[in-house]
Amino acid sequence: MSKLGTLGHRLHRGEVSYDFVGRRKIWYSVSILVTIIAIVGLAVNGLKESIDFSGGAVFNTPKTSISVSEAQSKISGDTAGSDATVQKLGTGSLRIQVSGLSTDESKKVQQSIAKDLGFPSSKIDAEIVGPSWGKQITKKAIEGLVIFLVLVVIYLAITFEWRMALAALIALLHDLTITTGVYAIVGFEVSPGTVIGLLTILGYSLYDTVVVFDGLKEASKDITKKNAFTYSEIANRSLNSTLVRSINTTVVALLPVAALLFIGGGLLGAGMLNDIALALFVGLTAGAYSSIFIATPIVAEFKERQPEMKALRKRVLAKRKADAAKAKARAEAGLPEEDPDTEGADAEGADTEDEDAPAVVGQRPSAAGATRADSTRSGRVSSGSRASRRGRPPGKGR
Repeated sequence: MSKLGTLGHRLHRGEVSYDFVGRRKIWYSVSILVTIIAIVGLAVNGLKESIDFSGGAVFNTPKTSISVSEAQSKISGDTAGSDATVQKLGTGSLRIQVSGLSTDESKKVQQSIAKDLGFPSSKIDAEIVGPSWGKQITKKAIEGLVIFLVLVVIYLAITFEWRMALAALIALLHDLTITTGVYAIVGFEVSPGTVIGLLTILGYSLYDTVVVFDGLKEASKDITKKNAFTYSEIANRSLNSTLVRSINTTVVALLPVAALLFIGGGLLGAGMLNDIALALFVGLTAGAYSSIFIATPIVAEFKERQPEMKALRKRVLAKRKADAAKAKARAEAGLPEEDPDTEGADAEGADTEDEDAPAVVGQRPSAAGATRADSTRSGRVSSGSRASRRGRPPGKGR
């Protein structure tokens, strides 16, 4: 842990860095591959809507020892031609969901299920959702998602610029596609809890992206007036400085979500927790990935296409080429490398040079000359000291 903390401080100070922006083609390839898998999963399996969207009925039984597979086989053929989903709850009871049932059909199915499982009809709790209600919920959920994305783009365009807003939108759509694709592949139901989880992870992903963009905006201020770094290099430095914070925030957020998913949903059998926790778990992971590997590299790529940024890149590369040629020439001549930090110290040393040392106009004394002058001064002091000890004035013969 101490090594990780030290690495985090070094990343923040810019002592070490990883070239995320320079390797953006790798991250794009990974994202495209995962996105294609998610889209194929959506096309093949489709989203399994809960009765809140499709309409239908949910039947809850008392506590029973009947397993899910046994219940599935017993009620088969008694669900009015609709598919039934059976789930074992943590209390030991069964939750049977049948989609696409009308109110009259749900009453008949309730009596059939009670007879098949050996319970009185009054012991089976039924919750009925009409198809019109499900369509209204679906419409509201889509409207809320679209409004959220539009407001996000407007806010980022005003706060930063349209390139950052577009990059953030691409990252959000990336997270949304992957999360819904995982739902289709795993076969989890899409419920109102899923919509809540999706909106939550989109907000979290946006928060992480805005933190990186804010640092990038500050670091790239007046960048065209300097010739030290290109925009991509500044973006990479900003990303590395916030990298450890993004990872720590994501890990801390994933711990309770994992507890909800694997303990609350898996062991205790809480159906609604499954819906919310899976969306949060997949979305938080995808959001952290997109903030680091997608959003910032896309912004850098957009900015590098600007004429002023192209001119800056040419100046930076030309300056580095000239500096490399100069360093090579000095190395071939056997001269030490230039150290800008010591130029002031050398100038001060030249002002305090010994008066007896030879001076050449327009030329600084060499290191060898300075050494000989120091030796001469040292010799004079030594001679005077020996003469004083012998009781004779210095400089006189015997």
